Amino acid sequence: MTPILDVRHLVKKYGALTAVNDVNFAIGAGTCFGLLGPNGAGKTTTLEVIENILAPTSGDILYQGQPRTDRFKNEVGIQFQNTSLLAMLTVWETLQIFKGLYEETEDLEVLVDQCQLQEFKHQRHEKLSGGQRQRFLLALALVNRPRLLFLDEPSTGLDPQARHNLWHIVNTIKASGKTIVLTTHYMEEAQHLCDEVAIMDHGRIIAQGAPEALIRTHCHGVTVVLPRSSFQIPPTSLTLDLKEINGAIHIQTSNIDACLKQLLSREVDLSDMSVHSPNLEHVFLNLTGRHLRD
Repeated sequence: MTPILDVRHLVKKYGALTAVNDVNFAIGAGTCFGLLGPNGAGKTTTLEVIENILAPTSGDILYQGQPRTDRFKNEVGIQFQNTSLLAMLTVWETLQIFKGLYEETEDLEVLVDQCQLQEFKHQRHEKLSGGQRQRFLLALALVNRPRLLFLDEPSTGLDPQARHNLWHIVNTIKASGKTIVLTTHYMEEAQHLCDEVAIMDHGRIIAQGAPEALIRTHCHGVTVVLPRSSFQIPPTSLTLDLKEINGAIHIQTSNIDACLKQLLSREVDLSDMSVHSPNLEHVFLNLTGRHLRD
């Protein structure tokens, strides 16, 4: 089956700086594809080239197997990180203006319901809270009934409740058959929403696949965490892979049974023990060697 979006050998240079360096990926219709990476990795530049905001230095971008045309412009929706809008307009008035820009559009009342804008649709949009504004920008990106939706860090700055609420809406959009391309700094968000992710660093894709497959490939075992006070012996006397972080002992093990037997044999108190399975954040840090917001 022809992918809805096919990126081949994409390069974007600014003088001597290569921001995007031979990037390749293909996205199947009806899926959510995540583009992840530290700040400066090249993911936003990649997205802006694909969206036709920036011209590529070289490479090919195919939409449904063909070079991008006006059809591409009409069939994609973009939710930017920051968008300047006329401050004197209400949410509803802005939606009406955007609706007038396209021939094929979604019913605005449907969008208001889908993005949970009912309570403030007649309010001026500069007075919206962070979560309300992100849902409003998402509605604007959906006005033209896009087949392909780009979301550039849509939940940045939101509190956990607003973020999870946005995730629910995005999952509903994906369930309707739309294809989503997502950039995010939140690995939990990518693991929750994405069918496939590509991790970028220094302009290149360094890993790609389904989140669970990447976790199996790049992370091994589990982490056992115990308070330092649980040990009546020096933790370093144990034959385990451990380190102390902020007053807690973190033990990395691929054999949880053997680990627990050794701890019990040395009379370590397991009352406050927690066990953490690896996740996409561990993959990210293992591959990039950085914190998420460096």
